[in-house]
Amino acid sequence: MMDEVKQFLRVSRVYIEKILRPSYVTAYMMTWLKEDVIEQIKHKEQEGPTVASTLFVDKLLELQDEGWYQAFIDALRASGYTGLCDALEKRDFRDIECLEGDRRHLSIIYSTVKSNIKPDELVPYFTQCFLHGELEAIKQETVQKGDCAGAEKLIDCLLRSDKKQWPKIFTIALEEKNFTPVLEVWSENKDSECKKETESSCEEEGEQSTFTMFQYSEEADSQNHCLSAAPELRLNHDSSVANVPQLTGYFHQSTSELKLRNYQEELAQPAHQGKNTIICAPTGSGKTIVALSICDRHLKSMPAGQKGKVVFLATKVPVYEQQKDIFCKYFEGSDYSVVGFCGESPENVLIGMVLESSDIIILTPQILVNCLKEGSVPSLSIFTLMIFDECHNTIGSHPYNVLMFHYLDMKLGSTGEKCPQIIGLTASVGTGKAKNEDEATQYVRKLCASLDIEVISTVKKNVEELEKIVYKPEKLIRELTPRKTDLFINVMSEIMSETEKMARNIFPQLDSLSNIQNRSFGTQKYEQWIIDTQRKCRILQMENKMEESRICQELFTYTEHLRKYNDSIMINDDARTKDALDYLKNFFENVKNGSYNQIEQQVTKVFEAKLPILEDISSNNLNPKLDDVEFILIEAYHENPQTRTLLFVKTRALVSALKNWIEETPNLRFLKPDILIGRNKKHDNIGMTLPSQKGALESFKTNSESKLLISTSVADEGIDIPACNLVILYEYVGNVTKMIQVRGRGRAKDSKCILVTGKRDEAEKEKMNLLHEKLMTTAVENVQNQNKQDLQNMIMQIQKSEKTQRDLKKIIKGPKLTEENKRLLCWKCKRFACNTDDIRVIEEAHHTVIDSTFKERYITEPHKKPRGFSGYTKKFKIFCNNPQCKEDWGISGIYKHFQDIPLIKIDKFVVESKNGKQEYVNKWNKVNFRMKDFALEEISESFSAST
Repeated sequence: MMDEVKQFLRVSRVYIEKILRPSYVTAYMMTWLKEDVIEQIKHKEQEGPTVASTLFVDKLLELQDEGWYQAFIDALRASGYTGLCDALEKRDFRDIECLEGDRRHLSIIYSTVKSNIKPDELVPYFTQCFLHGELEAIKQETVQKGDCAGAEKLIDCLLRSDKKQWPKIFTIALEEKNFTPVLEVWSENKDSECKKETESSCEEEGEQSTFTMFQYSEEADSQNHCLSAAPELRLNHDSSVANVPQLTGYFHQSTSELKLRNYQEELAQPAHQGKNTIICAPTGSGKTIVALSICDRHLKSMPAGQKGKVVFLATKVPVYEQQKDIFCKYFEGSDYSVVGFCGESPENVLIGMVLESSDIIILTPQILVNCLKEGSVPSLSIFTLMIFDECHNTIGSHPYNVLMFHYLDMKLGSTGEKCPQIIGLTASVGTGKAKNEDEATQYVRKLCASLDIEVISTVKKNVEELEKIVYKPEKLIRELTPRKTDLFINVMSEIMSETEKMARNIFPQLDSLSNIQNRSFGTQKYEQWIIDTQRKCRILQMENKMEESRICQELFTYTEHLRKYNDSIMINDDARTKDALDYLKNFFENVKNGSYNQIEQQVTKVFEAKLPILEDISSNNLNPKLDDVEFILIEAYHENPQTRTLLFVKTRALVSALKNWIEETPNLRFLKPDILIGRNKKHDNIGMTLPSQKGALESFKTNSESKLLISTSVADEGIDIPACNLVILYEYVGNVTKMIQVRGRGRAKDSKCILVTGKRDEAEKEKMNLLHEKLMTTAVENVQNQNKQDLQNMIMQIQKSEKTQRDLKKIIKGPKLTEENKRLLCWKCKRFACNTDDIRVIEEAHHTVIDSTFKERYITEPHKKPRGFSGYTKKFKIFCNNPQCKEDWGISGIYKHFQDIPLIKIDKFVVESKNGKQEYVNKWNKVNFRMKDFALEEISESFSAST
């Protein structure tokens, strides 16, 4: 028995040495290991945990007394090494082996990760993955040496983690904390916040849900009150702007007492009549209150025996939070229950169950898209009313439009399902790329068709009342002359050229990794080149795998430095050169506090050689654009000391730079600026949680000391912000819709909205936006004045044409498919799995193999979460039967009363053509071979019927 145990330990020591830090375990082994041996092991750990683990295992193998192995197992569990403990007890290391690919990839992108995360923000996610000692070590390293050193410690802990869930938790943490540059190279499947969906239901289930749910009924829990800062309501006709009552003052009244202003009642009238309506009114006019009224009346006016169900959709999470808060408070104590879900990876089955029993549901739209795709929400017909906040987004592939595709398929189909009433809310319907009145009118009609709209409701009878309540700020454009010469850009260009040259020395084919050419330093195009290069680097393949890993890691290091250089040039363009240089010095300080490898030392040497010149430039390189902003602010506060200013900028780095500039400028310090930034922007390592955003808004609203709020685009649409009388757009230009949304943030009387730009094309674009606003107004009036029947005929024609195009795309979408029978090989061990001719598609989403011999090539284990979806019930996980591989291929279960139906994941295979060429695709919609639909008659006898 002793010999067998030791033999097993010798075989499995490779896993132990990769994971274990002996210092966390030796305290539990003092009965078995002598004190001098333990000290020897601890001393060895200074050379590294792997070296110490090797010695530790050697000492275990020297033990002769019975019971030492069980003591070792107990010590692992007690110290927190549960994954390693389970693997040793079960003698099954598949879960640990499956982490090898993630470990290798993390090692390759090491430089990108450590340069773009804040360890103190990620540590709370890993309380179940890291040992207590590891958590403390990361925190201590961060405090003592900075973020870069702390990040290195965190990465080291990930690389040695024995918890199979750490890659998923890492992904979730990167998403929620918006460490975008890391997320882009860590996970190819994370394209954007809006488009994130589960590619196949055979993927591993059980990720943490990211939805929140609040339910209000007659016995509402006071602890569940939403926390959003409540917007101001203008419900009392005698209220003036100065004494507008707060929302919370009205929610303890009966909902029947909600009284709209005359213009709000005018806006709501078509919807009250049951018509599909776009409510188009200025920012600050109370469209949400109109929506509340519509929702309330809709639910109360349902015919006897029928029950209403309302879904309110918001495009951004902060807006979702705000609107959820309003609906929760308004319907608190009523007979109607309110729930809210936000996030892109929820437990859809649970959501479907909750939606079924709720009256009012507040959602981000991708949630509902996912639910429809997975079948947990069978149809939009379960709703009687759908409200689309910021409905102008119902274009292209936006989730709003995807939902309306389902609606229009229902409307134009023959199922007989009843469509819900549609309400859209917006301050601007937009004009798209229209160049004249006819094109603008057609654009508005197309939006109406997308939302199946009968009426665009605008204020016509009560314009005077609206204008008393909502002030349209005066719009000014200040076009400035930028620096005539900029030595900072010249020096940084030299540094970037030298860094690119170093990257080419280790990989001459650098420029072939991306199709982006003619890129200029200090531009978004150059940033995109970096992103593209890093993505291609991830799948770089070489015969020598050690060389491949080395080159990839070094390329990531070079491109990360290029990213920071590029950022600094953009900061310099809009802020002080001092801010741009500080940004770089902070970055290099973090790098030096980390491992500071040879490549980093090499790049730092190039930068530091130019640092004296850059320091000299920064002391004299003034930015005339900032002088103009200073002039605007001083004049505004001289005329009105109570001025409240919103300063919009494009990037988070610029938010920080301008805040520092204002605080360091004697004439502006009294403004005491605060900031509001989003959770999903660009490549800066700063971000704000929802509570922080709410706190900033509340502070700006109530704190008289803070007179200026610097914000990115998070504040330009939907979020309710206290009345301001000065809005400054600093190099901040979008389309006509964005212009109207941002301008609407200046709500006080005699407010101004000023664009400050040193770019001629930006100034011209804003002038065009002003013209497009007039064009939009005319287009809306044209649609409103059109004969109702003619309009509906046009809308129906557009809808049918769009549906025909969508149906055609379903047939011809994707790459050109070949009829060639190819082979799927396990991507890890390259063992043959199946022929592509034997793959069948189930319900357009899942992929099975009908070859009866396929089951001989995999082994199974009971599925830990044997749930069902789309008529399929999971029973087992399937793995490559190669003992040295055991790669996860997918699942097996019951479908239509047949057992052992496998579903495979394409990203676990490589596709081999007859000529021997191999290629890797990570999604089924990217394969280039044709697949047949699943047919019951093809099921062989090996797929036995279930009893």
